[in-house]
Amino acid sequence: MIADLAVELIHATVQIEQPLGDGTRTVGTGFLINAPTLDGQPRTVLVTANHVLQRMPNAQARIGFRIANPDGSWRYAPQKFEIRDADGAPRWTKHPSRDVAAISISAPEEFAKAAIPTDWLAGEETFSSYSVGAGDQMMALGFPRGLSANPAGFPILRAGRVASFPLAPAAAFPTFLLDFTVFPGNSGGPVFMAEGARRRPGAPESQEVQFIAGLLTQQVELNNERLEIGIVTHARYIRETLALLDNPLAEVTVAAAGEAQVGGAKAASALEAVSDDY
Repeated sequence: MIADLAVELIHATVQIEQPLGDGTRTVGTGFLINAPTLDGQPRTVLVTANHVLQRMPNAQARIGFRIANPDGSWRYAPQKFEIRDADGAPRWTKHPSRDVAAISISAPEEFAKAAIPTDWLAGEETFSSYSVGAGDQMMALGFPRGLSANPAGFPILRAGRVASFPLAPAAAFPTFLLDFTVFPGNSGGPVFMAEGARRRPGAPESQEVQFIAGLLTQQVELNNERLEIGIVTHARYIRETLALLDNPLAEVTVAAAGEAQVGGAKAASALEAVSDDY
């Protein structure tokens, strides 16, 4: 049982940034997952959209840790971490066909405790078992245009309605749409569902619905016009990317970039032809 998924994810969600040397910076969102190694050693993994790290040209980025003070306040304590080797090669692992990346990091002990367990990620049957579909509300965490909720660096929580049908299976529909505006800096943030009791079909009792549906990837643009719709990549591909950390040859779902998601392959290709600034 998850006490409060929204609060737990707020603690696990961090800003990722890299100064570009000209007074500007590139910013994205990520969240921490507790993903032990195959031999059981503890490991904290940062998950984000692949393009967030890909657009950072330098070897070091900063991750926005937050540290609790004895008086109950918080302080923002960003730390540098290596995203590229000396030769410029990426240190992160990316999914072969989806915009998902994962990288092992060293986090302060108290912050590492905020990393969420992998079993909070939606599984193959999660959407269908809870009858999740178009019109349901989901929430997202992020740092739109690099803004945080307060000086302590906590992410901003927002919500939107699922704007796609159908949502499953993920292999056929690897992304879905969320009706809310995405800004630069939002990419890589977790999208999740946390609502009151809902009865699963065939179940005798109602249960709270709390799970991570996926991560925010892009803002939909068509003919240079923002449609105020976000693209969410299913949590299945986060799980697959985590598996690749230990086994680069692990079986993953390799889908074509233009698979049908909204009325045919042509429409899907147009929706995915969006700016990488998100």
